[in-house]
Amino acid sequence: MIDRSPPGARTTASSARLPVAAGLGRGFVLASVFVCAACGLVYELELVAVASSLVGDSVTQASVVLSVMVFAMGVGSLLAKRLPCHAAAGFGYVEALLALAGGGSAMALYACFSWLGEARIALVAISFTIGVLIGAEMPLLMTLIQRIRQQDAGGALADLFAADYVGALVGGLTFPFLLLPLFGQLTGALLTGVVNVLAGGLVVQWLFRHDLPTRVRWRLLGANGCVLALLLCGTAFVAPFERAARQAVYGGDVRVAVRSGEQELVLTGGATRAAWPDAGELRLFRDGRLAVRGPRAHERHEALAGPAMESGPHGRVLVLGGGDGLSAREVLHHTGVERVTVVEPDSALVRLARRDPGLLALNDGALDDPRVRVVTADAFDWLRDRAASGRLRYDVIVAALPAPSDAATSKLYSHEFYGLAARALSAEGRLAVRAGSPDADPHAFWTVDATLRAAGLTTCPYAREAEDRGYLLARRAGGPSGPASEAVPRRCGPPGGRFTAGARLAERADGEELPPSTLMHPRYPG
Repeated sequence: MIDRSPPGARTTASSARLPVAAGLGRGFVLASVFVCAACGLVYELELVAVASSLVGDSVTQASVVLSVMVFAMGVGSLLAKRLPCHAAAGFGYVEALLALAGGGSAMALYACFSWLGEARIALVAISFTIGVLIGAEMPLLMTLIQRIRQQDAGGALADLFAADYVGALVGGLTFPFLLLPLFGQLTGALLTGVVNVLAGGLVVQWLFRHDLPTRVRWRLLGANGCVLALLLCGTAFVAPFERAARQAVYGGDVRVAVRSGEQELVLTGGATRAAWPDAGELRLFRDGRLAVRGPRAHERHEALAGPAMESGPHGRVLVLGGGDGLSAREVLHHTGVERVTVVEPDSALVRLARRDPGLLALNDGALDDPRVRVVTADAFDWLRDRAASGRLRYDVIVAALPAPSDAATSKLYSHEFYGLAARALSAEGRLAVRAGSPDADPHAFWTVDATLRAAGLTTCPYAREAEDRGYLLARRAGGPSGPASEAVPRRCGPPGGRFTAGARLAERADGEELPPSTLMHPRYPG
């Protein structure tokens, strides 16, 4: 028999017959390792991002995904030991399944959340499946690269791990800086699956084609083709899928859905009857959590900002968060306001507040008032820069911030954050904070109180009568206006706007002294 293998290709009984020289073939395998590693890390990051968006508490979701995946990778490595004689075919099937599972993982997780109302079990199951398939890659690749050219196991393993780690680096950087901003979570995952199945299929169908029986080659080709078709069809149906999922979550009157760099914003109801005859009460959701609910939102912002505005000078006001314009509206209702600075990280929310007719009707166009200046920045970073420069201080600071549910939001309720806020207060300045429910979640409420006091502020807890929402009014300890409890008026705002201060809420602490929350030790439950 004439040896038709190219120069350099190994032709012993244990080696592969390659269409290229052994060195070039080895390079193709390492390139496949690089691409597959990049795709695998994208799947991990995608799951963490989607789960954090849907469930919240990014630290917990990252811990679940990574720990389950690492455990499953060990399981996958053990299972792959059964396939040494079928390494090429096994690798082809593994990559096809991995591309399907990883590429469709974001859609599957979103579907479970939208139609089943639960995503945690699906998160564990998907993470385990992807981890098993990723874990099966390395033993199969080790077998394949040794069949190209025999070398010591340590050197082969070093080459594989080097390609794997560099690929992980590229995948980790590609996800936040390319895939997410250009394609979004769902399409980004699907396109990653397309790249994955093409990389795996190319190595098996071309480089190791002589190792595969004709029947196996056609089966693999059919499997890769089906997976590729499913992933490409998925990218075509992402938009209608998202619309259907949103309607399942928010109801049928979703009229605005925007995915910004910060969060997903969804508006339901609140439109003109001519355009939306079935529209109900306006609701604004931020990453699935209700942030604004019709006229009742005015009461909450009055409760937050009202006592601070009524209890002293309020010419210069700082609103942290509040991109919906409702806190600014409440502040501007008070006479004597000279300047309001709104610091909001999400410019998309500000645009909605300025343009959407429903939100405009609620905030009275407050963000376009000549006294209001909107700054697009993270509240923590902005306060830190301002504290370093020692610029203008504020009579009132209104912290209209989302509840502490993950690392990003918990830092806005930390000792360090309140210390920066205290430095931005004038001598008689007040800081108003919403602290959640002292009945439903007393631990979180009194942790906010303890954190404010640890930052050198005196506090007064208060609540609107007949409403289970608590707030804290704080000022510098030993300020010229006396203790903070004197700063909460017994009656504030329009008739019915009553607030209960001090004693009633203080009884609920049961004398327990909670430790403050810090950046290095956040103490709010997820």
